[in-house]
Amino acid sequence: MAEAYSEAFDTTGIGERLRQGREAKGVSLDEVASQTRIPIRHLQHIEREEWDALPAITYCVGFVRSYANAIGLDGAELGRELRERLGGVRSRAPAAEYYQPADPSRVPPKSLAIIAAVIGVLLIAGYLIWRSSLDDVDEPAASVPVQEAQAPKQVQQPPDGTQPLQPSVAGQPVTLVATEQVWLRIDDGGGPALFQGEMTPGQRFQIPTTAQRPTLRTGRPQVLRIVIGARDIGPLEPVERTVSDVSLRPEDLVARQQQQGALGATPQPAPLAPAARPQ
Repeated sequence: MAEAYSEAFDTTGIGERLRQGREAKGVSLDEVASQTRIPIRHLQHIEREEWDALPAITYCVGFVRSYANAIGLDGAELGRELRERLGGVRSRAPAAEYYQPADPSRVPPKSLAIIAAVIGVLLIAGYLIWRSSLDDVDEPAASVPVQEAQAPKQVQQPPDGTQPLQPSVAGQPVTLVATEQVWLRIDDGGGPALFQGEMTPGQRFQIPTTAQRPTLRTGRPQVLRIVIGARDIGPLEPVERTVSDVSLRPEDLVARQQQQGALGATPQPAPLAPAARPQ
């Protein structure tokens, strides 16, 4: 019985014919492998007729056909002969013997991957909600000092009920208006004086916009009214006394007037004479 089974599937002759045909052409196995793109180990199995070491019947037939065509033999004929001889034997050894499919029990189902993705999204959303709740809890405590820091200082209201001057006056022009005869000197750093001399009632002098650190010296500050932009903020001093190095920058004048509490209304000056020219 064993001898009959062996004779039924004897394929002796195909591999030998291929080897003889290759050698007759003077072609090496490396050249056949390069031309057919078949690994050399498979070509060696074919020549030794070790069919069980090759993949499924379809691959065996294809390899033999390509090998035969590469050395000038009838590949189609040898392929059909091999298929007939291997049909019964190879049916017992399906292709899965060489290319085992993945074990379904070891591959996680798609539903598991979807569930894992949903759980990941829920975890991220929960973390964001938790962080948001912490921010909401911390916000009132953090806002208290900010509100206190931003609370405006109480500014003395002028007697006439007008709105107090806001301190954001940096960059606005400053003009001195004389209500009586007064001598003054205006300097800017160590250079020559911007103005030195007397101003008559109603006369005004505007500080040049190019001045960096203008300062004032006078003995009668109570007769010099300060105008910042279009706003008259009152006299430089409430009483007569000698002052020097008084900053004429708008923000410094506002701070000075607020400290003195001298934002009250005063009588409007008489019609103004032409502006004094620097001397």
